[in-house]
Amino acid sequence: FAVCSWFIDCLYIIVNMILLEFKNRIVQQTLTEKIRNVLEGGKPDNVDVTVADFDGVLFHMSNPDGKKDKIMVSVSLKFYKDLQEHGADELVQREYGGFMVDPEPGYNVSVLFDLESIPDDWEKRVEKAALLKRNCFASVFEKYFGYQEQGIEGKQRAVVHYRDDETMYVEAKKDRVTVIFSTMFKDDDDIVIGKVFMQEFKEGRRKYQQAPQVLFSHKEPPQELQGTDAMTGDNIGYITFVMFPRHTSAAARDNTINLIHTLRDYLHYHIKCSKAYIHQRMRAKTSDFLKVLNRARPEVKDKEKKTVSGKTFNRQ
Repeated sequence: FAVCSWFIDCLYIIVNMILLEFKNRIVQQTLTEKIRNVLEGGKPDNVDVTVADFDGVLFHMSNPDGKKDKIMVSVSLKFYKDLQEHGADELVQREYGGFMVDPEPGYNVSVLFDLESIPDDWEKRVEKAALLKRNCFASVFEKYFGYQEQGIEGKQRAVVHYRDDETMYVEAKKDRVTVIFSTMFKDDDDIVIGKVFMQEFKEGRRKYQQAPQVLFSHKEPPQELQGTDAMTGDNIGYITFVMFPRHTSAAARDNTINLIHTLRDYLHYHIKCSKAYIHQRMRAKTSDFLKVLNRARPEVKDKEKKTVSGKTFNRQ
C-alpha cells in the first residue's frame, strides 16, 4: 500500500506541467542571429540547417542558389495534403504573401528573407517563419470555428492523419466544436499515466467552469466515431475536446489553436517526463533501503583466531 501511495504521489506532483512552445525556437533564433549580424555590419554567413519538429515536421534553412544574402525557410508536413482540403494554401498565402516563394523541392511551403533589404518589421516576419507549422495546422481549426460561429452544421468531419498511426477529427455543431485525437501508447504504463493526466483535465474543469470538456476513451473510439474506420486496440486511446463559443470566438481562437494543435505532443512529452521522474524516485528510494539494510546487518563480536602453532582461541 505504501508503494502504491508513493507512486500516486509521484504522479500528482507533476500536475503543474509546462506548455510546449508552439513556435520553433531554433528557426527563430537562427534567423534572428543571421539578420542581426548583417544589421551590425557583419557579412552574411552560409546557412544550411535542418530542424526536426514534432509530428514528423521538418524545417530547412538554406541559401538558395548559394546566395549568402538570401535565406530560405521551408517546412515539410507529411499531412499537408489533408490540410490543403481545409484551406491551408489560402491561409499560408494570407499570412506569408509578402515574402512567400515557390516551395523548395521536397517541402510544402517556403518563405524568403533578403538580407540586402531588411524591412523594419523583420522581427515579426522571423516570428511568423517560426510559426509555419502552427499556421498550416490552423487552417482546419479556423474553418470549423467559422462554421460554428455562423451556426452551420452538417458539414463533413475533417480527418487529418497527422502521424502514421494517429489521426485528428474535427466536427462543428451550432453550439460547439468537437476535436478528437487518436493516439497510440507504446507501453502499458503509458496508458496508466495517460489516464491520470486525463483525469486531471476533468478535475480542472470543476475548478474552472470556462474550460472545455475533456473525455478519454481507451481501446474503443468515442460515440462520435462509431461506424467509421477509427482504429481499435489495447494500445489505442481517444482524447475528445468539446469547445464552446467562448473558446472559438474571434478573440479567443488564436490561443485555442496554439494550445489544441500541440495536445498530442504535450501529453506524450509529459508521460515520458513522468516516467523519468518516477524511475529517479525509485532509484533513490532503493538506495535508501539498501543503506538501511546495511546498517541492520549484525556484527560478529567474537572471532576465532589461530596461533602460529595452530592452536585456536577466542579474542575478547
